[in-house]
Amino acid sequence: MGEKVVAGQFDLSDRQRYRDKLRRCLSGLERLLAERRFDRPKNLMGLEIELNLVGADGMPRMLNGEVLERIASRDFQTELAMFNLEVNIAPHRLGGRVFDQLAEELRTSLAYADRKAGELDAGIVMIGILPTLDRDDLVSSNLSDVDRYTLLNDQIVAARGEDFVLDIDGVERLTCTSKSIAPEAACTSVQLHLQVTPGRFADVWNAAQAVAGVQIAVGANSPFLFGRELWRESRPPLFQQSTDTRPPELQTQGVRPRTWFGERWISSAYDLFEENLRYFPALLPICDDEDPLKVLDEGGVPSLAELVLHNGTVYRWNRPVYDIADGVPHLRVENRVLPAGPTVTDVIANAAFYYGLVRALAEEPRPVWTRMPFEAAAANFDAACRHGIDARMTWPRRGRYGGTVEVDAVSLVRDELLPLAETGLAAWGVEPADRDLYLGVIEERCRRRANGASWQAATFHRALETGLSRDAALAATTRRYGELMRTGEPVHTWPVGLPEPAPLG
Repeated sequence: MGEKVVAGQFDLSDRQRYRDKLRRCLSGLERLLAERRFDRPKNLMGLEIELNLVGADGMPRMLNGEVLERIASRDFQTELAMFNLEVNIAPHRLGGRVFDQLAEELRTSLAYADRKAGELDAGIVMIGILPTLDRDDLVSSNLSDVDRYTLLNDQIVAARGEDFVLDIDGVERLTCTSKSIAPEAACTSVQLHLQVTPGRFADVWNAAQAVAGVQIAVGANSPFLFGRELWRESRPPLFQQSTDTRPPELQTQGVRPRTWFGERWISSAYDLFEENLRYFPALLPICDDEDPLKVLDEGGVPSLAELVLHNGTVYRWNRPVYDIADGVPHLRVENRVLPAGPTVTDVIANAAFYYGLVRALAEEPRPVWTRMPFEAAAANFDAACRHGIDARMTWPRRGRYGGTVEVDAVSLVRDELLPLAETGLAAWGVEPADRDLYLGVIEERCRRRANGASWQAATFHRALETGLSRDAALAATTRRYGELMRTGEPVHTWPVGLPEPAPLG
């Protein structure tokens, strides 16, 4: 969805023409895979982080256009709403001290952006959902002034045909409606990219799906929305409901939502792109002039623009990506599971855990997805979103007896998955100093049963106990979060509660 899309109207023939073009693109992808035209292994990873603009009072600031003008860097770009930005870190080869390098680049970029935002009395906050967001902040008039967001909103609203209903039942319950997709903008995430060869794609994607729940359990950071305490990671239900093109009748029929965990393990990247065409109508039926099969016949590399655009409107938590670099096509797994924040150290720790774990799991002789039903992976994801670090998960039983067992997420991570992640990072060639530092952050979160969501919830309740109103407690929690985020110390070390006021005199 990062490509420039020009707003316009679509007539009845556009969708049929687009569907035909999508089929030609899918045939082109099938040929590219059969002819082994993809890039050789490069062990490349990439990172994107969505950010919030927040005032000194802890409230959102609708200033992304002005802030981006001052930042004046192609590494930063708009996101869905005016209080959002996104930072992109250039691809890096996995190995050596890559995680320390990433951390340094991120700290430098974010500190610069924070200074520029400060010139407009705002600051950068990395947090899954900003606790101080109000329903009045998430309306179509606060969408970024970019054609593709306007057009996407119009098409999703038209497909839905009625107001969107948000209904999330957690610690408390939130029910409300929206006339636009603007509530989606509350969800700010980290996207982890991994370039893989076609032969490895299915194993890596399956591994990423298998551990999505574990990622959420240790990394949850979104317990609040519109003043309510909901799930420990409220982004997934919010994202699904705020982009749901299905009226209630289609939901009852079992029509798949566009924000989707999936329903099966796969054997090829082709499976996912084919599902996109089979299950999801086009939202943006924009055709270009390329004939992908003719380009292939002439020895060229097709852009498959329609396939790429359509894929960008199906919101999988692990998404396939087709792209071209230096004239050579490649595939990536884009992991979209994690919330932003709390600190750079936490973000990099989450990344190290993920990259190590998927490498190890993808290379196991008896892969986890051959020993666990896909439904169990989906249920683990749901349980982790609801309960965060306190979630219980289903996982294959160790030993020769087979079957699955229910286990605490923290026990699973400490006893089984951290050693696997260590093995995976060693296989990538990551130096022990990097590996031990960042996996140690995950271990400490598990030992203390503490992550961003647990800190936010505990600090909010402490603030209420001091006599603050709910709104004041959320604002104070957000301000304190921003202060601690800027220290850079990982979230498991943060003291719970608000600082004592300094004595007068």
